[in-house]
Amino acid sequence: MNTARIVVLTIAVGAGGVAAYLASTSGPPPAAPSAPVAQLPTVEVLVAKNDIPLGQAVTPGDLQWQTWPSATASSKFIRRNEQPNATTEIVGSVARSPFIAGEPIREQKLVKANGSGFMAAILPSGMRAVSTEISPETGAGGFILPNDRVDVILSKRGRNSDQATGDQVSSEIILSNIRVLAIDQTIEEKNGQKVVVGKTATLELKPEQAEYLARARQSGTLSLALRSLADASQPASTETDAKRGTVNVVRYGVTTQTTSQK
Repeated sequence: MNTARIVVLTIAVGAGGVAAYLASTSGPPPAAPSAPVAQLPTVEVLVAKNDIPLGQAVTPGDLQWQTWPSATASSKFIRRNEQPNATTEIVGSVARSPFIAGEPIREQKLVKANGSGFMAAILPSGMRAVSTEISPETGAGGFILPNDRVDVILSKRGRNSDQATGDQVSSEIILSNIRVLAIDQTIEEKNGQKVVVGKTATLELKPEQAEYLARARQSGTLSLALRSLADASQPASTETDAKRGTVNVVRYGVTTQTTSQK
């Protein structure tokens, strides 16, 4: 091999090396490392593993711990770092309101039955459960459901003082904005049921209201008038109002007081 060929080959090899180097350095710059994602503080919250209907006793299989962001965990939630034995302490409690799966457990919606019946367990302190007979005619055709609000109407028949014969029928609202606890043995709407036709309605009353209802039952016919949800925040009437003849009359959502004749 003569000297000229060696020189040409050396130049070619050198040019190839330079080209390879330029190709390797002309690509896009390497991507900058991504910033680390900030980890939000979390807390373990006790939630319902399954749906817990109204009146059902809580079992161990109904509860589980779930991680929640601390910022969105209410102070009313049960936290594992504060109540590590909550899963055993709550078992056996009765649901005063239904829970849906994944809903945080709140002790305000539970009550310890301690062997008592369900109705006694869910009844608020100071209130009484009083039953009264109803029919489709006196119970709004069956459209009154548990937890609805009603007015109790007393209808009485008496002798008309202006005529020698004939009876006079009078009606008045004796109790207003009363919560219905149950219709017969039904305490909640089930399986999409929209109507509960029963023979007995159980009402949530104060002691003085319960006494007045018992007296009124002996003097005439009782009917329940279903109230609008918009009126649920209005106060219930008391026996004092009824004794002095003052009753709350609701017409088109507007409450007025009238004086009935005793």
